[in-house]
This record gives sequence, structure tokens and C-alpha cells, in this order.
Amino acid sequence: MAAARPRGLRAFFGRKPVLFFAGLLAALLPVGVYVGMQTAPHVPAAEDIEKVVAKTLEQRGVAAPAAKAYDKIRPSVVRVRAYASAAPPQHQAKSDKPGKGKGGGADKAGDGKTEPDAVKDEAQSIGSGVVIVDSGIILTNLHVVAGSKRLKVIFHDGMEASATLIGARPEHDLAVLQAGAIPDDLVAATMAPASELALGQPVMAVGFPFDIGPSVTTGVVSGLNREFRAADDREPLTRLIQFDAAANPGSSGGPLVTMEGDVVGIVTGILNPTDQGFFVGIAFAVPIESAAGAAGLSPF
Repeated sequence: MAAARPRGLRAFFGRKPVLFFAGLLAALLPVGVYVGMQTAPHVPAAEDIEKVVAKTLEQRGVAAPAAKAYDKIRPSVVRVRAYASAAPPQHQAKSDKPGKGKGGGADKAGDGKTEPDAVKDEAQSIGSGVVIVDSGIILTNLHVVAGSKRLKVIFHDGMEASATLIGARPEHDLAVLQAGAIPDDLVAATMAPASELALGQPVMAVGFPFDIGPSVTTGVVSGLNREFRAADDREPLTRLIQFDAAANPGSSGGPLVTMEGDVVGIVTGILNPTDQGFFVGIAFAVPIESAAGAAGLSPF
């Protein structure tokens, strides 16, 4: 009878299982040595992370270019208000009507006296302006102040002052104002040649649209040497900068600024094919060369 064949593990390993396990151990030994030589990953300390972040922020800067430009121009931007009256309205006497008091008398005390009622000093026109000389000389649009009998400017710190129209250039819709008083820390804007602007160059408009602000909008130079005629049939304005940063009523007279914070123009109008006076993507500014010329200044 033939001998039975070995089965199971003994059949797999053969008659010398010790040799098999020795070979397996020899094969796994280098793997174990390699794993043992690996060090645990380095976990940086919190202070190391802070140093790296600080260095990166220092190199790249945190603020966007528009934010830096606004910080530079902000102290020079003013709100301009024009009034139809030569002097602020005085308090008016508020008459008491019978039957309005608790006892049916003329007033609560029953002495028939009247109480003063403040009259709101409404501006007929509201716009923006920019200080170009730190003695309080301000550029704005002529259409903002035209026909007014009294002017007021409000500076970046909230200080209010009367202003006088000292110059005008109707062909460029420009007016020059002199503030009656100024803040101690008033800063004049810096200017840059509009002649060096390029299509597609980023710009921003700063002002008080709808008397809200200061407001900042950004866009690009859309065109140069444009012509624009306002709805009131004034003579067309020429050699204008076209841009697409949002501008609305109240933005007029504010500065058009580069991302370096330099003024290149004075916002003067918006084009809307309807009779609605709000922004639809096309606005214009007078080049600063013309604007500074209205004040008899060389901008550079």
C-alpha cells in the first residue's frame, strides 16, 4: 500500500519548517530596521507658526490696494452742501391750538406761551469735493454750487465750515472753494497726471452719493478723451476720463483716484440713456490737469 501524502501546513512547508521561518525573518528584518529609523513628524510650535504668518503678511501685505489708496485720500475728501438762503433759518414759533391740552386749554401750563420749533436747514444741492491745498482750497463741480447763496463743507473729522466760491471754470464744470476754517491736521491730496492713464487701469471714486458716505467704489478706466453733454443742455464737456466705478448724484466733485491714492480727475457726471439719474455703468471725470488749472495751480 502506498504511503499517504502529508497534508496541511506540513505539506506546504515541507519537512523543514524551521528553514522557512528563518527565511521569512531575514526578509522582514530590513523593513523593521527602516521603520525604526524613521522619526516622528515635527509639529511646529505655536510661536513658529506665528513667525511664519507674520513674515508672509509683511511680504505680501494684508490690505487690498484700494484700501490703501482710500486711507491716503480719505483726509482730503469733503462733503459739499449748497443752500438757497443766505443764512440758516431761525427758530419759528410753534402756535398752540385750543383743545390740544389735557384740560382743553391752549397748552399744558395754560399760560398761552408758544414753543420754539426748529426749522430744518435743507440744502438745495449736495456733492463732494477734494482738498488740493492744505490752506483749505477745495475743488468740486460748478453744477454742485451754482446758484447757491451759502456754502458749507464738512471735513473728514466732522468739522463743518462755511465756504466761499473763489474760482470757476464753466467749460470744465469746475469750481474752486475756500473754506472759512480748517482742521489742524488737514491734508491736501496728491495728484498724478491723467495723461498717463491707460485703458483698463484700476481707479476708484470717493464721495457722498445720495449724501451717504464717504463711499468708495472701484472700477477701471473705460475710455479717454470722451465728450459728455449734461441733461440741462450745458455746453458739452470734452477730454473726459470715462470710468465704470459706480457714481451717483452726490458723487459729483469727488476725486477719481488711482490705486496709489493719487487724484487723476474730478467726478463730474454719469450717462444714463433714460431720464433716471442713477448709475448704469458709464461715468466721467475731468482730468486733474484741467481741474488744477481752474485753481491756477500746477498739479505736478
